[in-house]
Amino acid sequence: MPHGVFTWNELLTSDVEKAKTFFAETIGWTFTGKPIPLGTYWLAEVDGKPVAGIMDMKDVTPPGVPPHWISYLEVDDVDARVKAVRDQGGEVQREPFDIEGVGRIALIADPTGGFMGWMSWAKSPAG
Repeated sequence: MPHGVFTWNELLTSDVEKAKTFFAETIGWTFTGKPIPLGTYWLAEVDGKPVAGIMDMKDVTPPGVPPHWISYLEVDDVDARVKAVRDQGGEVQREPFDIEGVGRIALIADPTGGFMGWMSWAKSPAG
């Protein structure tokens, strides 16, 4: 994946089934569930290729946070880029962590408060 390009989007919601039904009926997404420690991560697919993820936000976000999408930007080195976030006035919301078979991720906010994920994929989301 090229550095500096948005490569993934993920919905954190309190009603996964309602979200899946909405996107299936409005744009034709199909879904494949993958077990994760907090339940099931749903891969939204177009023509059998993953295009986004949906997961239950319970136990992931603090109480009172509304459902929301997170966009992920591909970066060449999450740990080095997190240092640059701090140096340039941004905030690290969650320190870098690994998801086996997916890659390394950090959640950050730019100096204006814009929230996003930065990640280095272990492999392409399309396989």
